[in-house]
Amino acid sequence: MTFHENEYIELKEIVVEDIKQEVIAFANCNGGKLYIGIADNGEVIGIDNADETIQQISNMVRNTIKPDITMFLHYESLDIDGKAVVMVDIQRGTNRPYYLAKKGLRPEGIYVRQGTSSVPATDSFIRQMIKDTDGDSFEEMRSLYQELTFIATEKEFSSRNIPFAQPQKQTLKLLTTDGVYTNLGLLLSDQCVHTIKVALFQGTDQSLFKDRREFTGSLMQQMNEVYDYVDFRNQTQATFDKLRRIDTRDYPEVAVREALLNLLVHRDYAFRSSAFISIYSNRIEFVSIGGLLPGIELDDIMMGVSVCRNPNLANVFYRLELIEAYGTGIQKIMNAYKDQNCTPKIETTNNAFKIILPNINYVPTETVTPVAKPTTNKSADSNEQIIFDYLAESHTITRADVEEMLGVGTATAYRILKRMLENGILVQSGNGKNTKYYLANP
Repeated sequence: MTFHENEYIELKEIVVEDIKQEVIAFANCNGGKLYIGIADNGEVIGIDNADETIQQISNMVRNTIKPDITMFLHYESLDIDGKAVVMVDIQRGTNRPYYLAKKGLRPEGIYVRQGTSSVPATDSFIRQMIKDTDGDSFEEMRSLYQELTFIATEKEFSSRNIPFAQPQKQTLKLLTTDGVYTNLGLLLSDQCVHTIKVALFQGTDQSLFKDRREFTGSLMQQMNEVYDYVDFRNQTQATFDKLRRIDTRDYPEVAVREALLNLLVHRDYAFRSSAFISIYSNRIEFVSIGGLLPGIELDDIMMGVSVCRNPNLANVFYRLELIEAYGTGIQKIMNAYKDQNCTPKIETTNNAFKIILPNINYVPTETVTPVAKPTTNKSADSNEQIIFDYLAESHTITRADVEEMLGVGTATAYRILKRMLENGILVQSGNGKNTKYYLANP
């Protein structure tokens, strides 16, 4: 009988340490046979005691390879040319990738078969093995990184008097029952590889940067630091209703909070690209990677329908009382603007989700060329003429005044006033219910 090493056969004269690598490689690929007592050139050398050799290999495999691979190994003692040889038949495992316990779930501990050799696996091959065995749920897959710490997340749990020990990590699915960290564990760890980039622009476009930051670390750390950064730049403007002072922030705090939480919870972390927040003088844009899930339309989102991409991550945020229930965040954002003259917008593509929060206090600074005062000639809009004539006497008008005067609804009144603003006929003061309009050239 002639023996030659190939993709499915490995020959060893004696039991050596790298036998573990061969076993891992066969189990991670298409299986194979390992012969002990045969030299690399195919010469049968034989071993002294087959039973002791089998026991030695069995103990080595059980103690040094993770996950448990013993059920995929079959040992057999052979007599070849009057010499004892041990054959280990290794099947392809169902819980791949298999790895050296002391190396962890990292490339240097994971081997695959390549021709007649066993070599370290590439990152992409490891991810594919994990996907094949763990399924498509990113957050439940085993993480490639296992040396994780949770300083920021532990602090968040501690601030709410919620325990965060190993049993809780397993319940929350940060850890598998075998003690392996999942991708959810990676997201909440201080070693999280995903980031949020925030850019502050001067004006309403990206022509001039004022500041830019990249926030790293645990999602909990990113959440707190990003919110503080945005909140610091959320200015307060004062208006007066007679003697009463009214302070209004550029962006409702609840809207900023919900937009940030939406970006964190619903992002597609299978992509390594950063999430983005862009702050302009007239708006803030929150852009998360990952469009709407299949079967969900934007109209469904606006109605409160929610299919969560990361239910386990959402559950952690729910336990921490950061979110209340699925599908309420977008409605809270819209409700925060219900008494304002501007409305948040949502835009989606196949791979991105954007929430745009308008600045309530924003007043365009561009110079507008005044137009001639409207007269009663035929080219003037009759409704605009009525408003103009009223302002010529009363000097100030509100949207409610327009509704009553013209007998129109809120939307129509707002549309007329907006057109007059855009044409330079009116100027605006205040916001919300306290908004008032004046003639630009009285």
